[in-house]
Amino acid sequence: MLPPQLPSSAAPPGDWRLRSGPSITPARARRRARAPVAVLQLAAALTVAGLATPSGAAPAIGGCPVFPPDSVWNARVDTLPVHPQSAAWVATIGSAKPLHPDFGTVYAGAPNGIPYVVVPAGTPGIAVSFDYADESDPGPYPIPPDPPIEGGPASTGDRHVLVVEAGRCRLYELYAAYPNGDGSWRAGSGAIFDLRSNALRPSTWTSADAAGLPVLPGLVRYDEASAGEIAHALRFTAPQTRGAFTWPARHEASSLAGAQYPPMGQRFRLKAGVDVARFPASVQPILRALQRFGMMLADNGSSWYLSGAPDPRWSDDELHALQALTGADFEAVDVSSLMVDPDSGATRAAAAADGRTAVEFHRASADHYFLSSDPAEIAALDAGFFAGWARTGLSFRVQPALDRSGEARSPVCRFYGRPEAGIDSHFYSASPAECQAVVDRYGADWQLESPEVFVVALPDTATGACPAGTVPVHRVFNARRDANHRYVTSATIRGQMVAAGWIAEGYGPDAVAMCSPAVP
Repeated sequence: MLPPQLPSSAAPPGDWRLRSGPSITPARARRRARAPVAVLQLAAALTVAGLATPSGAAPAIGGCPVFPPDSVWNARVDTLPVHPQSAAWVATIGSAKPLHPDFGTVYAGAPNGIPYVVVPAGTPGIAVSFDYADESDPGPYPIPPDPPIEGGPASTGDRHVLVVEAGRCRLYELYAAYPNGDGSWRAGSGAIFDLRSNALRPSTWTSADAAGLPVLPGLVRYDEASAGEIAHALRFTAPQTRGAFTWPARHEASSLAGAQYPPMGQRFRLKAGVDVARFPASVQPILRALQRFGMMLADNGSSWYLSGAPDPRWSDDELHALQALTGADFEAVDVSSLMVDPDSGATRAAAAADGRTAVEFHRASADHYFLSSDPAEIAALDAGFFAGWARTGLSFRVQPALDRSGEARSPVCRFYGRPEAGIDSHFYSASPAECQAVVDRYGADWQLESPEVFVVALPDTATGACPAGTVPVHRVFNARRDANHRYVTSATIRGQMVAAGWIAEGYGPDAVAMCSPAVP
């Protein structure tokens, strides 16, 4: 049996239907009843060992970060919701078209891919003139003698020139770059980025890329792949895009207006169900990056052409194994919940494990969500003790257990649904009556793990209004036998989950389940 739900549009107050919540269990769920103790013991051991929470290898080039750790380029998207337009956009780009690695060793006598070069700080700047001067950064650009040019010196293609200035950590990018006889250069457009900053280009400005984004952070680089992890988003092209752009892009390059055309900057990811292990080991890091970090639509070009830097160490044959994947293996992602400011590439920082923040985790294999405010438990999850769980990037503030300061404060109970009952999920409630009802009526299937994991405020049971200084937390139920709930402060995400078939549960017209203390 499953615990009762709060009132919702699907069930009037007093209708005790059966619902429930997430799990941090390993696959052998019969061992899970003792897991809370195991989690705390492991986390304590990690603390003694001084093990830091792993967050992936931060991308760096020439001793410089490739944008800050909280950059949208470095944000995981594997647990974010699928965009409502995903199917239409994939069909437009080509659901049967193969993924194509547009990089490797050598093609047509030139290095295959988009090259870059690192120069020391203080390298003399070179004057560059631009065809699109009104949307280009004037420079000068520290272009070294004989820099690598995309396609080679004789290329008639995009001819990107990318330069990282070490020490100052500046990225200089040119499109359609040609040297002049006097030592200066000319280019179609150019952009300069501070690799330590999340600043975006002015809205509607191009860059060396049609989307107004930097090119370098989206490249597949051999050194990262060979090290086993690519911890950032990648870059790809599509033949038809809409005359619009979406965050973090700044520019469009199309006259098409139909909703079936994807906008510049749209993020896509490889579906979680794709078995990466069946591919050559050398390309598995690329596929894992596509599942975790995804790829941004950055330019008009051939369908699903994935960009990378040339390197003689690539195996072209093994790279070509990526062509076994097609557009049908990808889905568009809604990254709107990551955005802090439309004019910044910063994302909402990972919540600190301070006992005052309920951090959300997701397990893609079961599509289950889980909450914890316990620093030791969060550390164990971050450390990978329970395989498959990853932060979603979402969280909300709470008060520690026993802290009743503030209006209408109430403890939140936590139950675990036993696997042998077909549940394997957690359930949280701020309603004392609901907590007691679960104990009284469903105790055989639901184990009370704690009567008070943290404290929140209660909404008005008639209107759903939260006390002053708090924000609504919405609860949605997955409407399945495995009984999982999600708890979010975003009404947008709540709406997306409901549109995907989840059921809103809570008080008042907005279905508010509890109220989170507002962030100071």
